[in-house]
Amino acid sequence: MRVLDEHGIVKPLRAFLDKVQAAQGLLHVSLDVDFLDPSIAPAVGTTVPGGATFREAHLVMELLHESGLVTSLDLVELNPFLDDRGMTARLMVDLVASLMGRKVFDRPTRAK
Repeated sequence: MRVLDEHGIVKPLRAFLDKVQAAQGLLHVSLDVDFLDPSIAPAVGTTVPGGATFREAHLVMELLHESGLVTSLDLVELNPFLDDRGMTARLMVDLVASLMGRKVFDRPTRAK
């Protein structure tokens, strides 16, 4: 976490993706709800403050998509009984959409 705090998510993630590509590797993404800050994803058994924000999580998914290295995905640690009106479940769906190529700015906004 300190590396991410000091440098942000982009630099270390791009360095990792460059290594995978240089080794002609491919990636499996295990999207763990615990990776996210509980303020945006409360549906986990053991919440740990300080996880990824909405913007950071979408950026990670978009960068993974752009790398072309992702071949598979699983979603883990989502406990729907702990969710707040489906907030975490909707976020996970949106993050998968980002991993599949949808940009955050492509999403329609709701009028209030």
